[in-house]
Amino acid sequence: MKKVMTGAMIAAAVALGGAGSAAAAQQSPEQGARQDCRTYSSVTECGKVQLNEKQRACVTSSVQLGMTERRAEVECSAFG
Repeated sequence: MKKVMTGAMIAAAVALGGAGSAAAAQQSPEQGARQDCRTYSSVTECGKVQLNEKQRACVTSSVQLGMTERRAEVECSAFG
């Protein structure tokens, strides 16, 4: 009986945690349509990432080394 109750408590905690995360991810009405946001290395970028020439070269190099383009855009814009 204890195992069933523990499992139910864990499931409830996960569900509550997920609901909190979903609420935090919602946008206000002023922001309009849902944006394409992603977070890597504690940096969040939404929409099309504006990159300078050096950052675009960083993205190209990182993608050739096996990183996804979306991640490379965020990391190169933040650190490149």
